[in-house]
Amino acid sequence: MSSPQPQDEATVKDADAGLLHRVVSLRIVPIDLKGANAFVRKYHRHHKATVGHKFSLAIADETDEIRGVAIVGRPVARMLDNGWTLEVNRCCTDGVRNGCSMLYGKAWQVAKALGYRKLITYTLPAEGGASLRGAGWKCIGERGGGNWNVKSRPRVDTDVLLQGQKLLWEAG
Repeated sequence: MSSPQPQDEATVKDADAGLLHRVVSLRIVPIDLKGANAFVRKYHRHHKATVGHKFSLAIADETDEIRGVAIVGRPVARMLDNGWTLEVNRCCTDGVRNGCSMLYGKAWQVAKALGYRKLITYTLPAEGGASLRGAGWKCIGERGGGNWNVKSRPRVDTDVLLQGQKLLWEAG
């Protein structure tokens, strides 16, 4: 019988995919907007960097390599920008297991510690939401679907991938 491996060097079998993954020890670390946006530019599937934020946070592994970031700011929807609500504008990882759930969970803890009463985010319908559910978030329902480029206010057209309704999620 072999002795168990240390957790940060162990491999585990993913029951759904039958794949082996190295268990990675992750921890929350601070990151500024410039660093978070650089990570988003490198790894995010469909979003670009953000213009501003209230705070950002990151996860790092045991070698201090950044494996994911969350950028939290004012809600994009002006009707939700009531002074008590924040939005996770970007959550992005390099694919590290459970990284997004860890970021969403800690973002809510930080927002509450700062006195905010609500934290929201949006996902595309094709995104399953497992990370959000894993962090205790609830899907509120479908929202939006419009396009910022209208005749009365011409704008740069929304990327085709991002057009259509989104799912609104709330921490809690």
